Amino acid sequence: MITLTPTQIRGLKLAKDGKLFPQPPKKWTHLNAVVTYAKTDRFKERPQKVKFLTNTTLEELREMGLVERCNQEEAPELDAHEITMAGKIWLMRNK
Repeated sequence: MITLTPTQIRGLKLAKDGKLFPQPPKKWTHLNAVVTYAKTDRFKERPQKVKFLTNTTLEELREMGLVERCNQEEAPELDAHEITMAGKIWLMRNK
C-alpha cells in the first residue's frame, strides 16, 4: 500500500484532470492554464489561482509509478506527464 502526502495527492488529482506540462519556475501545470473564476460567482470578482505541481513532487509520483512521461524521446524535464492506471486506481480507493 502506497501512502501519499497531501501535496502528492493534490498533484495526482491535478494529473487526473489532464496532462502536465513544464512551466518556467520549476513548476508543472496544464497547457495554457490561466486564472479562472468561480462558477458560482456572478460578477467574477474572486479569481481562482492556477494549480501547479513542483518538480520534486512530480519526481516522487513518477518514482512510485503513479505518473508517467508521454513521450520517451524527449528530455524528462521538457516532456509532458500524465496519470497512469495505477494512479487512477489509487485515487479511487483512497478518496
